[in-house]
Amino acid sequence: MSMEKIGREHPLSQSEDLTHDNIEKLKLLFPLIVTEGKIDFDVLKEILGEELEDEEEYYRFTWAGKIRARREAHKPSTGTLRPAREESLDWETTQNLYIEGDNLEVLKLLQKSYGRKVKMIYIDPPYNTGKDFVYKDNYRDNLQNYLESTGQLDSEGNRRSTNLDSDGRYHSNWLNMMYPRLILARNLLREDGVIFISIDDNEVDNLKKLGNEIFGEHNFISQIIPVVNPGGRDYNQIAITHEYLISYSRSDSTELSEIKKEVTFRLSDSRGGFKLRELRNRNPKFHSGNRPNLFYPFYVNPHSIDKNGCCSVSINSDENHCVEIKPYNSKGEESVWRWGKIKSKKNIVLNDVDKSQILAKKKKDGGWNVYEKNRKSTTKVKSIWSDTDMRTENGTREIRQMFGKTIFDHPKPIGLVKKICQISGISGIVMDFFSGSATTAHSIFLQNLEDGGDRKFLMVQLPESLPKSSTPSKLGYKTISEIGKERIRRAAQKIKEEHPEKSKKMDLGFKVFKLDSSNIIAWDGNPDNLESNLIDAVDNIKASRTEEDVLYEILSKYGLDLTSPIEERPIEGEIVYKINIGGGACMYAWETIFPAKLRRVSGNGRRRMTVIPKHVKWSSKTADLLM
Repeated sequence: MSMEKIGREHPLSQSEDLTHDNIEKLKLLFPLIVTEGKIDFDVLKEILGEELEDEEEYYRFTWAGKIRARREAHKPSTGTLRPAREESLDWETTQNLYIEGDNLEVLKLLQKSYGRKVKMIYIDPPYNTGKDFVYKDNYRDNLQNYLESTGQLDSEGNRRSTNLDSDGRYHSNWLNMMYPRLILARNLLREDGVIFISIDDNEVDNLKKLGNEIFGEHNFISQIIPVVNPGGRDYNQIAITHEYLISYSRSDSTELSEIKKEVTFRLSDSRGGFKLRELRNRNPKFHSGNRPNLFYPFYVNPHSIDKNGCCSVSINSDENHCVEIKPYNSKGEESVWRWGKIKSKKNIVLNDVDKSQILAKKKKDGGWNVYEKNRKSTTKVKSIWSDTDMRTENGTREIRQMFGKTIFDHPKPIGLVKKICQISGISGIVMDFFSGSATTAHSIFLQNLEDGGDRKFLMVQLPESLPKSSTPSKLGYKTISEIGKERIRRAAQKIKEEHPEKSKKMDLGFKVFKLDSSNIIAWDGNPDNLESNLIDAVDNIKASRTEEDVLYEILSKYGLDLTSPIEERPIEGEIVYKINIGGGACMYAWETIFPAKLRRVSGNGRRRMTVIPKHVKWSSKTADLLM
């Protein structure tokens, strides 16, 4: 079996190539634009016709470095995610992930495995206050920049960078940091996915413009205002009591859940309590002229009054239903009903007010109103969040209770993230790529405990070094990511102690992965390095890397879930990993994976991928063992 060299263009040498993918999509949509394998943009312009903007002046949002930032989002990463079992919790069973690394590179590496799989993203990025800016991207080689800078400290033991007002690119630097990350984040969202971003006055205007460009103005959901400090931060002429929570959907298929509310029902029937909700549509713009299907009469039986003072209604008049009601407002002006005739008829049980969902009730002036029975105990979330558990001081108190000391400045409160989880859905992957103290992971544990949800988390955090003189450093925590991982462990333990039965059904673990350069030594054609390249070619796996490192690089770069169940089995004297990837399919990989030849095997209707070491002779017997 010949050796397959893992060169720079091999799929295992880099992450998803988004530029190539976009070009292939264009070719599928417009075959006419392809000329000898290349895109003819003049033909594309002709096809698009009047949809092209050709004016010199038009509405657009731009800044210094935008083009480079956009290109960076589409440039593949050559890195990998190395497993760290010793820092994980419940490695074999958990589906939660905690990844240490520069989130720009990590987001690139997740494109194949998690593209269109994330239900909700919540991030609390740097607010660009001049003190919290640590993401200084080097577009020449971000991975190398990350590897060199991780752990390097300034004279005070602090690696924190700043983005001062005196910097002429103050807003541009922040936008260049956010732009490629949000482009990549959008690719990860499911069709019904949603993103929430915390921000304050410094960059809220720019963030919304970014969101409109990346997610589409039509997918803007809301600019929520959480009240985080009722007393107000008084460092400005007006004391600031709030922050912002900007939200966008991936598409128009996103539906946010309503939240529970305390309801007291004064009326009841055989099904339980209810409230009366008027069936007339109160929008003053609607009338029989523009909504003719919603303008029709109901007929009331005034003698069918029940214990609630309500009467039976019908779409058609008869000897009992003889009082006509049309949708007029209190001024006698035309309006319409909220429901059409067909829906109304389905919700009416003639002459049985108890079972009917539509009924009528007499007004004090002798007229009649038509109502539906409303049994809802939920309500749409409002745009201002003033709950006490949203306050910043709560976040500080929560982490102090866990660690005995305040070891993280102004972490987001659990109540804020729990509410976002509540309205985003009861299951699916929740991602936070500015994880910080891991409030999001902690909140998911607690919200799953509360509502029985099946949310999984995917946290990403730069292992930013902490000052040597700081409280967390004195307690033994060298980086922010160490605080985050320890918080998740303590949160899991607390839930197990306080809810022993419920916790047995919960996933309270997490797998840790760390960003690093690829495990595979790619072929370098530089003749100046010929001797060392030939030596590397004998075994093109780095000496410090394990078989498990390589295995997970294969998983991520072939688009398989990093939490896929893996089992070991001996075949022909070799340890083989069996990875279940769903849909009745699986993948096998030898322990000594490279140098190797990739082979696809089909059998029993199942598609499998096998990685064969060069010294193993392929045979039908080997194939049978893998089936």
